[in-house]
Amino acid sequence: MSSTTTTTTTSIRLEPLSIPTTNISSNTARQRGSAHPGTASAPLDPILEASRQADSQVPEGGYGWVVAGCCFVLSFWIVGITYSWGVMQAVLTERGLASPSTLSFAGSLAPSLISAMAVINAQVFRKIGARWMAASGIGLLGVGMILAGFAIDSVPGLFMTNGVIVGLGMGMCFSTSATMPAQYFSRRRGLANGIVFSGGGFGGAALSVVSDKLIQRLGPAWTYRTIGLCILATGLPAAFLIRERAEAKTARKTGLGNSSSSARGMVEWALFKDPAFVFLFAASAIGTFPLLVPPFFIPLYAQRGLGLASATGAGLLAGFNLTSAVGRIASGILCDKLGAVNTLFSSFVIGAISMLVLWPASTSLAPLAVFVVVNGVANGAFFSTMPTVAGNVFGSARVGVAMGMLVTGWGGGYLMGAPIAGHLLDAYGGSENGLQAYRPAMFYAGSLTLASGTFTALMRYRLTKAWLAKI
Repeated sequence: MSSTTTTTTTSIRLEPLSIPTTNISSNTARQRGSAHPGTASAPLDPILEASRQADSQVPEGGYGWVVAGCCFVLSFWIVGITYSWGVMQAVLTERGLASPSTLSFAGSLAPSLISAMAVINAQVFRKIGARWMAASGIGLLGVGMILAGFAIDSVPGLFMTNGVIVGLGMGMCFSTSATMPAQYFSRRRGLANGIVFSGGGFGGAALSVVSDKLIQRLGPAWTYRTIGLCILATGLPAAFLIRERAEAKTARKTGLGNSSSSARGMVEWALFKDPAFVFLFAASAIGTFPLLVPPFFIPLYAQRGLGLASATGAGLLAGFNLTSAVGRIASGILCDKLGAVNTLFSSFVIGAISMLVLWPASTSLAPLAVFVVVNGVANGAFFSTMPTVAGNVFGSARVGVAMGMLVTGWGGGYLMGAPIAGHLLDAYGGSENGLQAYRPAMFYAGSLTLASGTFTALMRYRLTKAWLAKI
């Protein structure tokens, strides 16, 4: 492969999924379905070929920016609620409702249902469309938060409301926000996904501060109810402004669109014959275990580990979420400039270093703030980069089902990742015993993030052996 600059732009040829991918051509990653030079008679993956043709016709904006803005609102709530849970967890722990490990389950159950319902939601999306999918999700999300206000003194009640009902709503909203940008963007897909998922960072930052203030003034119960009403007031208008492109809507109804494997069912099992998909599945599944550890435990560590005020803990969590928003936007831009796979790998490496080196050394506010910034950027990159990787490598026409399959693998990490950290904290002395009690949880999170980076490197090596390739 020749190049005239210090980097090369590489695309991958995808043969039928029953045949291993072994060759690389010299255009872009989104042309993975085109025939390799000299092998024009080789059979093509029809979905990737359809993706290549569809990507050449997307408007690269227009009403797509409105759709991206609406999906930003969805992300604001579905990710913001999860990433601000640390504030509520610290308050409920202080009130003696339950231990941090138990309350971590209450906070992680909702995002785990995003994974558990992902494949089913992909099918529901195909049946009812993006607008009603988003509206239904927002309805469940808002009602679940309002009901949680009446279950604030009951752990089972929180599991049912804050966990199950809110989680079902999150899953429906996530299915919409993760797939809609691919209908309107190709060249700017990374930027569009970055904007959409930056909503989660801004949501987490805003809700961290607002929740702390509302809890102090109104108490936890009315904090839940107030947030639930705000979700309905802002989320429903955004949901009804979402509009699918005419071509995509027609394709969805006939079973050929973003839910590309509909003719074959909700899961395209043949994807698991592609080693690149297997490596990506492993990287993302493992990567979700440490994902919620920092936002769930930063306020608790600040207050009980370092003796800082609750407002300081909430402020640190808000800072984490703001830098997460920056990471989501920046990684989206880097996906377009440097390649989505390269960006995903870098985010895992930076996240691992921050949790293995910076967090264990955070014995005061200043180093903890540095960790919050660095890890927040890396943490946010995961969400905006993953849909771009799936769309670029496996085809935009397959992104709905591919993401559904990937997100299904996140269930274990979402559900167990933070509680495992909580159990490690309890086992090594509890939340009030200083830095030493928290370090095992830190090393656990950092090690798994490093493992995810390793699987991403293996995927990249499978796609191309050129170290400087844009992929």
